[in-house]
Amino acid sequence: MTTGVIRGVTVSHQRATVDEIESAAAEDVETAVRDLLARDGVDEAFALQTCNRAEAYVVTDAAADGRAALDDFAPSVRDGAVREMDHETSLRHLMRIAAGLESLVLGEDQIIGQLRTAFETARGVGGIGPVLDPAITKALHVGERARTETTINEGVVSLGSAAVELARRERDLDGATALVVGAGEMGRIAAKAFDDTDVSTLVVANRTVPNAALLADEVATEATAVSLEMAPDAAERADVLITATDSPEPILGRTALAEAGRTLVIDLAQPRDIDPTVTDIDGIDTYDIDSLEAITDETRAQRREAAENVERMIDEEFDRLLDSFKRQQADEAISAMYESAEMVKERELRTAISRLESQGELTEEQRETVASLADALVGQLLAAPTKSLRDAAAEDDWTTIQTALGLFDPDFGGEGSVPETADRPREAINDGGDIPQHVLDRLGDE
Repeated sequence: MTTGVIRGVTVSHQRATVDEIESAAAEDVETAVRDLLARDGVDEAFALQTCNRAEAYVVTDAAADGRAALDDFAPSVRDGAVREMDHETSLRHLMRIAAGLESLVLGEDQIIGQLRTAFETARGVGGIGPVLDPAITKALHVGERARTETTINEGVVSLGSAAVELARRERDLDGATALVVGAGEMGRIAAKAFDDTDVSTLVVANRTVPNAALLADEVATEATAVSLEMAPDAAERADVLITATDSPEPILGRTALAEAGRTLVIDLAQPRDIDPTVTDIDGIDTYDIDSLEAITDETRAQRREAAENVERMIDEEFDRLLDSFKRQQADEAISAMYESAEMVKERELRTAISRLESQGELTEEQRETVASLADALVGQLLAAPTKSLRDAAAEDDWTTIQTALGLFDPDFGGEGSVPETADRPREAINDGGDIPQHVLDRLGDE
């Protein structure tokens, strides 16, 4: 059914610190979705976890159930850092995320891939249904339109490239050695961004060395691949170090960086890859996601006009999505109503014909007349309710839609719910208003 409502909650860089985002995130997206699905009243669930946001969405029949299911999201995060979203706010927010309007780097490209991956993960564990499917699909469509029809992603387009831009501003990279720890999407972007600098040597460290080697082959800069265990040795020789792994524990601590000398360290991981205590080591200058604010502010200024175009695009797509939901919900209620009416019609039609045949054999033409009359009655009786349901959907009157679905459940009028009339006398058939007496009289005369 498509009448569920979405409830969402987010902890992001806009209100929360890196530590608060980290505390709000589950072990992984799959775990988060499974946990949400296990809660009372939750029919669908979705979670998105990146380096600068942790979000959860549920679909329930009643909004109160959605609020209850997300009530304990991020319990250790201060109230001001947690943003709750109702159905329509959630729909619009997902579009804004996919378009890059909610990213630390306005218009960055990485988020759309992260959203798509989270979507497939949630689908794989049964979290995606008839409400979230069109909502997230529409969001991805908006994200693709934003990047092909506007200039929202020109220039610095991700945290990885923003980190390299920060390194360029803070250090003379001519002939420098750079170390990228992590060969995932963000590490890949950072490594490729070094191609546009004067760095002479790039080292890629990764838990899976073949993946690091593939990335090293992709970049134009002279590059080598090493295992994650070799990262401390590589850090000693690096002038710039960018980390972007998904390790639950720090990859590099005080011991690993104690002999590194003058090194610029940028930690893009969530949770952090660099032990916070390394800031006490002489020569080590550390930056995290929050440190990229100056660069991202410049990017926002450059892309403001494009962002305004994307906002208008989102308004259009948002209205289309709502109209689609309204049509689906109205059609579902109407379908249930007609299905129930059809069941009752067929049952009573069989009863009427059986009763008429007991008075004398009916011709085929008479049978068709009875059936045609029954169809006409159903159509005329349901014409007004059909219009009312479509009007209710257009006016966001979901209470009427839900009531109709309850009243006209497909099981309504099933066997045993209404007494059969086969054994009732002809003049009693209309006692309950099942078939008008004048109809039976007319059929009997024919």
